Amino acid sequence: MGKSHTEQCEIDMTPMIDVVFQLIIFFVVTMKMSQDSNMDIVLEDGQHGITLTSENMPPVTLEIEVDRRGRVSIHNATLSDSNLRDIMRARVNKYGNEFPVMIRADRRTQHEKVRKVMDICTASGVWKLSFVAIQEHKARGSK
Repeated sequence: MGKSHTEQCEIDMTPMIDVVFQLIIFFVVTMKMSQDSNMDIVLEDGQHGITLTSENMPPVTLEIEVDRRGRVSIHNATLSDSNLRDIMRARVNKYGNEFPVMIRADRRTQHEKVRKVMDICTASGVWKLSFVAIQEHKARGSK
């Protein structure tokens, strides 16, 4: 009678684990990017401005938010004036003064608070400043 011969099958799981980790990183990063905007900010109407898409916005664009109480933030991290100055100087050192800055201010924010952000940007040598507005609001009564 012949011997019973069983073979051990082994599957290398390393490539599959690498792919799973890459997918997890991708979804975490894209989820974080979509949640960075402060949803409490109500933007001003801007029917006549250009429409921004991911294709026409440079990848080094810095978006600074100013909420209605004057809180300045980047990616929902609250910044003091000195923190904002340090960030602007670091970006100027890295990219030069050619990178665009988009200020996303609540329409109820006092102009003094927005002007302070603009002054910090221009003192750092950044001159490409834009404001984010919304193209169409829902009916005024349905906020």
